[in-house]
Amino acid sequence: MLHIQHVSGGYAGHSIVKDISFEVNKGEMLGILGPNGSGKTTLLKIISGILPASEGTISIDGNKLSEYSPKELAKLIAVLPQHAADPFSYTVKETISLGRYAHQRGWFNSWSKEDEETVLRVMEQTGTLSLQDRNIQDLSGGERQRVYLAQALAQEPRILLLDEPTNHLDLSYQKELFDLLKKWSKECELMVVSIFHDLNLAGLYCDRLLLLHEGKIVIEDTPNEVLKQERIQTVYHTKIAKQPHPKVPVPQMVLLPEWENEQIEEIYQVDPSVIQASSERIVVKTEQPLKTMSSGVIGSGTGWYQNFVNRHVDKTYNCSDHKQEMAHYLERNGFLPGETVGMMTAVKLEDVSYKLYIDGNVSIFVVVTAGVGNAIDASVMDREVFDYKPGTINTWVFVNGELSEEAFIQSIMTATEVKVKVLQNEEVLDLNTGTLATGTSTDSILIAATQKGTSIEYAGSFTQLGRLISRGVFECTTEAIRKSRLRKEGMS
Repeated sequence: MLHIQHVSGGYAGHSIVKDISFEVNKGEMLGILGPNGSGKTTLLKIISGILPASEGTISIDGNKLSEYSPKELAKLIAVLPQHAADPFSYTVKETISLGRYAHQRGWFNSWSKEDEETVLRVMEQTGTLSLQDRNIQDLSGGERQRVYLAQALAQEPRILLLDEPTNHLDLSYQKELFDLLKKWSKECELMVVSIFHDLNLAGLYCDRLLLLHEGKIVIEDTPNEVLKQERIQTVYHTKIAKQPHPKVPVPQMVLLPEWENEQIEEIYQVDPSVIQASSERIVVKTEQPLKTMSSGVIGSGTGWYQNFVNRHVDKTYNCSDHKQEMAHYLERNGFLPGETVGMMTAVKLEDVSYKLYIDGNVSIFVVVTAGVGNAIDASVMDREVFDYKPGTINTWVFVNGELSEEAFIQSIMTATEVKVKVLQNEEVLDLNTGTLATGTSTDSILIAATQKGTSIEYAGSFTQLGRLISRGVFECTTEAIRKSRLRKEGMS
């Protein structure tokens, strides 16, 4: 265990870090965060023994740092500084081999098989094996950084201290580096202490984070506790927002640019003037991107989009990769998939129903296409499987206002509740069970907001927005179903 207790220190009698205490256990990665000038590099130098501590103690497994000889310390601690000098024209392999110095038993004929195997292994792990014969001074900044990491790992230390190790590294090498460090820390019980400027990288890989401000610890805890929005804004003096990582349970921070606040706060409204309807597709194209939550074939989940396409497909449509096919369709018709939510339906698009609904300072634009040949009762679990007739209820709700995350989810709940009520009123049945249907097996929904104007925190059934959604979805879904039925009756 690395144990730092009440440590202070700095330069020329001036303390940069003050009363620092924390521990790092075997197999653990600790990230040190803080704005420029907060004492991160100074603290790392004190831990490594490069700078003496003016107060407090640093110990490894109960032994004080001062009790180790320089060579013994080099076997325990390896340091990868932010900037490394290249005074000699060594090859890459020679530079990495210097990391074995602490393990040498003499100056002559002491290079062992173990030394050679260790150097080759760390070169392979760090992607420097192919560079081994090149001169260190001929490498790019990123290549040099990987060489010096390999040199530090060649020491086979128990503690690895890193000062901004991703300097000069592109995204792929940043990920590879920290994937390796995470693996080594667990498998080799390596204690890793690293300085980070990238809060997201720190939150993604570190077990714990230590936040410094003006030489003192603000907090030392798990990433989710340290990376609080208000705390980071206070320490870094900048506006940020916290959000969950899309794949793993760690926090991620995003910057909020000032230009967004400087824009003219014009109230942009989505209304019937933005819709284009034909037998092939229904398109809503907005002047500005809208924050969107949807179950579209393209653009599902959350994001910012300004093209919304509901495409008609034949009832015999069958594709092994419908997402890719839909993306190609959008591209052929002038829509960028990255800026578009794309849905598809076998419903005749002339049966669409849409309308603008206004209640004081809140308004919504609702668009619904509905076919019920594929209607099912979702409450019946043990149904027989047979071929349903094509039918899909696609519901779009465009909100002219600023929705909270909670309001987005409640909007989906409210719209879904109302859709089920319409199916009951219209006596739409699950043909397999004979019971009232709750929807179709391929229903899709979209909630999109301008994020300008009125701030809307809630969208439950009894709220202002909830009542608008209830009315809009009820009326438009009812009309769309009736249009579809009348057309089919006219054809029969």
